[in-house]
Amino acid sequence: MNRTEFIIVTAIILFVAFGLGWFAHWLIHRFSRVASGDMSEIDRLAQSLHEAEETRDQAITYLQQREAEMSNQLHQAEAELRAAMDGLRDARHEAEELRAYIEQMNQR
Repeated sequence: MNRTEFIIVTAIILFVAFGLGWFAHWLIHRFSRVASGDMSEIDRLAQSLHEAEETRDQAITYLQQREAEMSNQLHQAEAELRAAMDGLRDARHEAEELRAYIEQMNQR
């Protein structure tokens, strides 16, 4: 291959590469164009998404507060249960002492 053929082949390859690049650019631009009517739809969808995110954030905050309240109530109930169980244990112990005392008095 002489110098002239090499230049011609290189020019053809570069022209084909340019043509393919231009066609790809045109194709991408053609499919990515947004019509003005679609833009209002996109704005409406973006606003709806924003409102949905705000609602979700409010729901998460409410659930966290509710969980904290329920956890607090659970701890209070557990503390009351422990106190009641301690009181019951003391009452049973006192009842046993009284039974023993009564039996001891009846045996005399």
